[in-house]
Amino acid sequence: MTTPAPATAHRPQDAGARGPRRWLVAALVTVIAVGLVALGGGLAVALGIGRAETPAANSVDAGFARDMSRHQLQAVEMANLALTHSQDPDVQRLAFDISSTQTNQVGRMQGWLTLWGLPLTSGDVMGWMDEGAMAGHDMAATDDGAVMPGMATEDELAQLRSLSGTTFDVMFLQLMIRHHQGGLAMAQYGQEHATQAVVRSLARAIAETQTAETTTMEQMLRVRGGSPLPPAD
Repeated sequence: MTTPAPATAHRPQDAGARGPRRWLVAALVTVIAVGLVALGGGLAVALGIGRAETPAANSVDAGFARDMSRHQLQAVEMANLALTHSQDPDVQRLAFDISSTQTNQVGRMQGWLTLWGLPLTSGDVMGWMDEGAMAGHDMAATDDGAVMPGMATEDELAQLRSLSGTTFDVMFLQLMIRHHQGGLAMAQYGQEHATQAVVRSLARAIAETQTAETTTMEQMLRVRGGSPLPPAD
């Protein structure tokens, strides 16, 4: 009868097997760490970190990020209403695109402000634009709640919330067209005068996207029997 080998006879082999496994785990950890460092560096480059001085609170970069965020948050609010008040698939698709795109853009702009150590809001609305760019625009908050060109008033928002169906669609398109028109001057000014490349790039994208969306919405509005509101002041 053969006597079974002691259980301890296999321990040196187990230890030897664990050695390569430890080496593999260590190697993987190193690769992951290097990857994270590279990713962090890539994000820093994408954000322009370390390539330029931090923008001042009254700079075009900071002013654009603050005011465009505020402007777009209202567009997101109106677009989200369309997802529940409209029964038109085309209007809902448009609203979803506006909501998702501008929510992402607001997140980027507020992220920059946080990285720069600057407040997310300011009472000096559009003070970062020169007088020529603001010609014809009254930046002071009005009694009805409009604080920047193209923005809907509190009364208009309340009326929009009370509507549904095609009546909602018409007013939604009217308000959003005017809203896009009102933000165009800010986007163009940011594209031309911001010092940070990422800010100029986003401003250009906003100007191009919202100009194209305005054309689309004007066509949609006519099909639904409506006409645009007077251009934003």
